[in-house]
Amino acid sequence: MTVSPNLKLPIAIAVCLGVGFLSGFTTADSISGWYSTLEKPFFNPPGWIFGPVWTILYILMGIAAGLVWKSDTPSNQKNKALLIFGIQLLVNGLWSILFFSLESPVLAFVDIILLMGLIIYTMKIFKPINRTTYWLLIPYLLWVSFATILNLSIVILN
Repeated sequence: MTVSPNLKLPIAIAVCLGVGFLSGFTTADSISGWYSTLEKPFFNPPGWIFGPVWTILYILMGIAAGLVWKSDTPSNQKNKALLIFGIQLLVNGLWSILFFSLESPVLAFVDIILLMGLIIYTMKIFKPINRTTYWLLIPYLLWVSFATILNLSIVILN
């Protein structure tokens, strides 16, 4: 099936937002339950900040993926880049399941370390295709770096 170039960007954004929605859905019950009982570091942001930040990040990720998908880059290079992006997106979504659904900050920490590597690799393979994509993913890398420290802190405190 051939997708119109005009639809690639909105589809990529919708897919990323869909992963974000599913991640949020898996966390909803745990926020007021199990998560509220955990000891958290002093720099833990207020809960309301996560939704807006992740929404923006998923939109930026979708734009980056859409720009790669729309590019004139040879299919084999583009497909590899989008495959790596898809894997990192799945690893991103898996974090919420591990941390909130399975209530395992340790497994979530292992996942987020893998995610960091996949984000960096995604940025590396996106950059030659479209330089803008690299810059679009920097806020994502920075937030996940912060989240990694937060996750580790929760492991240590609990």
